[in-house]
Amino acid sequence: MAPPLVREHRLYQADWLVRFYGFKAQELTTDAKPDLDLAIDPKLAWALRNRQLFPVDLNKAPRDLLLRVPGLGTKSVERILKVRRWHKIRLEHLPRLRISVRKVLAFVIVADYNSANLALDGDQLAQRFAPRDRQMDLFTPEPSVITGQL
Repeated sequence: MAPPLVREHRLYQADWLVRFYGFKAQELTTDAKPDLDLAIDPKLAWALRNRQLFPVDLNKAPRDLLLRVPGLGTKSVERILKVRRWHKIRLEHLPRLRISVRKVLAFVIVADYNSANLALDGDQLAQRFAPRDRQMDLFTPEPSVITGQL
């Protein structure tokens, strides 16, 4: 069972999505799953349920659609909107815009990268964002550290 702090954090994230990202409360859960997913954040859970809307072209998409891309926050979206007026956004620009490439890569298209080649409908996409099964212990090294193997 997940600690109560995780539930509180997910509720805070959902509240933030409704207030600042244009989500409706009804979009964050489904009739089949009326509770927020504790394993992944609500925005990612929404994106995985609505894969037909992705990938989103960072050079053309409207602000409201950019706000729905996992890994893009309000400040990142504003930076994208400013930069794309003058330049085509390329994969190499994302880190300079302070965007986590690992988080957004499966959901976006940029001038030199198209995530449509990825299997967005596959279960491996959900697995990619799933948290680790266990928390790292600060005092016990990983088995690979003990044995010297990777």
